[in-house]
Amino acid sequence: VQLQASGGGLVQAGGSLRLSCAASGRTGNISVMGWFRQTPGKEREFVAAITRSGTTANYPDSVKGRFTVSRDNAENTVNLQMSSLKAEDTAIYYCAANLWVRDFADARAYAYWGQGTQVTVSS
Repeated sequence: VQLQASGGGLVQAGGSLRLSCAASGRTGNISVMGWFRQTPGKEREFVAAITRSGTTANYPDSVKGRFTVSRDNAENTVNLQMSSLKAEDTAIYYCAANLWVRDFADARAYAYWGQGTQVTVSS
């Protein structure tokens, strides 16, 4: 399975961005798709996850009410709509996937990772 993330960029605080991640290859091996983010010197932070049936994980407080994850099973894509962006949202955003995940927020539970896309929010 290969994951290709896109949509990152530079945006002003308060603005919006939409990230997309396309899965290819043996996509039958994935059910859960999610997003994590990472800044230098910090561990990868869980942002959002969604199952094939559309069930979403609880968003962390840091993004709750501002970020929304969605999925298109026909296109094997997962999207992350980010609004009311803050400077602290600046990070490299990674999409991740696996057939099954016990703990959506545990990065170790995901077998497949995209290359990451940079999101920079200017204050």
